[in-house]
Amino acid sequence: MAVILSLIAPTHAATILILGDSLSAGYGIDEDQGWVYLLQQNLPQHQVINGSVSGETTAGGLRRLPSLLDSSQVDLVVVELGGNDGLRGFNPKQLKSNLTKIIDTSINAGAEVLLTEIMVPPNYGPRYAKMFNQVYHQLADDYDLTLAPFFMQEIAPNKDLMQRDGIHPNASAQPQITQWMQPYIEQVLEAK
Repeated sequence: MAVILSLIAPTHAATILILGDSLSAGYGIDEDQGWVYLLQQNLPQHQVINGSVSGETTAGGLRRLPSLLDSSQVDLVVVELGGNDGLRGFNPKQLKSNLTKIIDTSINAGAEVLLTEIMVPPNYGPRYAKMFNQVYHQLADDYDLTLAPFFMQEIAPNKDLMQRDGIHPNASAQPQITQWMQPYIEQVLEAK
């Protein structure tokens, strides 16, 4: 009788930095209800650092990134920034410049980058919205990055998943955001 031994290689424990704004910081909900916290529960073999700050712009994220990267050996930076740039009507050229520097800084620190698409509300006009959204697609193409589609496009139309402000997802939306983001994060980690 032959005995077959199956050896399963341990999954590399990665450090994942979420560099985001209020959508990832868990604005208006308890920290342990947010999608980043739930992601950590789903991926216990990895360390997930939530470097998100409500109200953060790409310029603010860029300023904070070096110290976040210095604090631990980060394997993956998930960039969920730009919403506040758009809400303030910032020039898409500045958005692209800041995101480019965030990507370069992350790569130079030895980290992979997952870029999350951000869209602005339609009331900003189709021309601005198109220019803004194209920045993410151009950078994903230029750097050959995985681009996660904007998770709010599935959440925002459902009032039951939104807070009263109509901008931020509520606690009920968080598991759905985790399910949306996790496969993209795992895909980048597996390719590393």
